[in-house]
Parts: sequence; C-alpha cells; structure tokens
Amino acid sequence: MNTHPRTEFAELMERAGLCIETAAELLDVSDRTIRRIISGEGKRIDQLKLAKLREVADAHGTGERPKGFRFIDLFAGIGGLRRPFESIGGRCIFTAEWDRFSRETYSANFPEPAGSDHIFAEDVRPYADKPIGIPAHDVLLAGFPCQPFSIAGVSKKNALGRPHGFLCDTQGTLFYDLAKIIAYHRPPAFLLENVKNLQRHDGGKTFATIMHVLKEELSYNVSYRVVNSTPWVPQKRERIFIVGFRDQIDFDFDDLAIPEGDGPKLGGILDSKVDPKYTLTENMWKYLQGYKEKHRKAGNGFGYSLFGHNDVARTLSARYYKDGSEILIEQKGNRPRRLTPRECARLMGFEKPGETKFRIPVSDTQAYRQFGNAVVVPAVQAVANLMEPHIAETREREGCAPLSLQQGKLLLSEPSVAA
Repeated sequence: MNTHPRTEFAELMERAGLCIETAAELLDVSDRTIRRIISGEGKRIDQLKLAKLREVADAHGTGERPKGFRFIDLFAGIGGLRRPFESIGGRCIFTAEWDRFSRETYSANFPEPAGSDHIFAEDVRPYADKPIGIPAHDVLLAGFPCQPFSIAGVSKKNALGRPHGFLCDTQGTLFYDLAKIIAYHRPPAFLLENVKNLQRHDGGKTFATIMHVLKEELSYNVSYRVVNSTPWVPQKRERIFIVGFRDQIDFDFDDLAIPEGDGPKLGGILDSKVDPKYTLTENMWKYLQGYKEKHRKAGNGFGYSLFGHNDVARTLSARYYKDGSEILIEQKGNRPRRLTPRECARLMGFEKPGETKFRIPVSDTQAYRQFGNAVVVPAVQAVANLMEPHIAETREREGCAPLSLQQGKLLLSEPSVAA
C-alpha cells in the first residue's frame, strides 16, 4: 500500500530533522501551511515541494533518528569539543573545519558509519549565508578562531599595520557568521570557546560586542568563565568558555566541578623512551641559549623554557613545531628535547597517560599545529557535564522540537508555558 502524501510529508520532515519553521522556509510557504498539511485540514501538497523535501531527507540519511540530543561542531579543529558532548549523550550531525590536515585527523578519530546523516563541511561561511543547509540541532559548539583576539596575533598584526579583531577582513568576521547560524536555527544551547585575552582585546570592546550580540541581539541567557587547565593536565592554559541558553535556565558556572589538590605533573605524560630526532640539534640549542641571553641582558624574559618531570608546562602553542622553545624537556647528560606529538596529545587531554588511542595520521609539523590550537578535553568535559542536565531541560521545553511519529500518529510539540 502506498504511503499517503500527508503521512509521507511528516515522515520526510522527521528524517530531514526539520521543525515547522525550517520546513516552511525551505519550501517557501508559511508556518500555517505546514501545520495545515500535517493536520490534514484539506491543504493540497504541491508535488514539487514534496519532491524537494524528499531530496533533503535523503541527503540527511534514512531510518529512525538515533536517541540523544543533536549538536553541530563548528571550527571543529581535531574534535576537542565533540568528544565530551558525545560522552553525555550527544550525536554530532554537522561538522565544519576549513583546514584539510585537521579534517584528516578529525575523520581518523571520528569515523562516520555507512548511511550516517552527518555532514562534514569545509568552509562554514557558505552555510552561514544559507543556514538552512545545516540540520536542526539542540546544541551548537564552536571554538571560533582566536587568532584575531590573541595577544600574539594582535601584537603581530599591530606590527604589520594590519587590522585585527572585528576590523579584520578574514577571521575576525567569522564570529558574525557564527551569529547568523545561531540567529537562524535558535538552538536551545551553545558553547563557545576562545582565548582568555578575548576579554581584554581592544580595551574590552571586542568582548562587549560579542556579549551584546549574544545577549541583546540574539536574546540568549549567557554565562562565561575563564578556566585554567592545570587541575586536569600539566599545562597552564587559560581559555574562556561562553555558554548560552535560549530559555531562562538555572545554569551557574560556579558549580563547575574542578578537581581539588595538586594537579598532574609532566612526568605523568612523558614517555621513557623517545626517538633521538626530538632532541634539539647542537646548532638549535646554541641559538636558543644565545637568544635568551640577549634578551636577559635587555631586561626581559624572552627565550626558551626548560621543564622537568615534576613541573607544569607553559601553554602549548601552534608555533611549537618551529623550535619547541616554550616547552623543552630536560635530559640528563644531553641537550633538551621537544615533546613528541603523542605527548602533546596527552598534554591536551586527548588521551590518558600511557595510552596511544588518539590517531595522529599527519606529520609532526601538522600535529604540533593542531594540538597547539586545540582545547584541553578534560576541561571541556567538566563544562559539558555541567551543561548536561540543563540541555535535557531545554529539550523538554523546546518549542521547535523535531516531529516524531508514535504508533503511526504525528505528535507536534508545542511551546511550554512557564507557570
């Protein structure tokens, strides 16, 4: 027996992950028209529109949608935000990452099964221009580019006489692309991550602008906190996390679970046997020593940093591949060495000490860049754990919930009214 057009319409919306509002925009009709089709109020279904909806549903996979909240991973890097949100029951349905080497590492560690409805985009900007291409989702994750706002990035661009932050013609505008996606899809929750210096950039104007967009223009309830990674990994790395909920939620960053006591030390993530290629060459070691001495005489602290097994490292940066000077490991009777990419994976919390589970399919140079740009996974895990009950609450209160079919009957979720 053939499926009735109205029933097929509802099933296609379910498969495509579309709510009434996004389906209406896709098909260029009113919300009321979509509701009338679904309810069977005598509204005829345009066969061309039905075919278009079928194409979208086919592009997003077939079958029943797996359980759990759906999230998208923007400016994804190598997946440092994705893993914690999968651990609390989330399912990634859309990823965007422009760097091809990062995409290689991401794909190696998050392989998608055959028939998956996951979309892996390169440049997020075309999707920001047409956000309907991004599936409906419950949570938006984005480690949006920090270079325009970081101390190093600002200093370099000032020296070159180039604009930075929101005046930048490239990366500085990506926050606005992010805002367009949030404005269109109105996800119940989001998590944004950036460098600590975002708060101070341009005398605080950049951060004030971001907060204004999120709070006033997009009407989200927004909280933020700077989190240091030292309770979880042997590295001093401070990042700002910005959490937003569309509805009024009792979310409090003060409740973040941070391990007590002394944090881990470098010795816990170091390998006992390391390839000699990671030991600095004699020429490089002489250069770094001379560079540090020159700046010492000039009265500043520029130069390499040497660490032992009982120390906590400085922040790992994307430039680590050049000389490793910010984190050099002492070696008795020998010149110091760089961290290996595997040790960097542990330093960033992508795997535990002694593990080799995280796949590193790229060169050392690319691996250093990727880990230097990444988030500390256990710190994100703590934020995800704090968000988890509130994500569940927002889903229950979601006014644009995906359509669901139960025992052949279509159930429409309507906005809940607070008592």
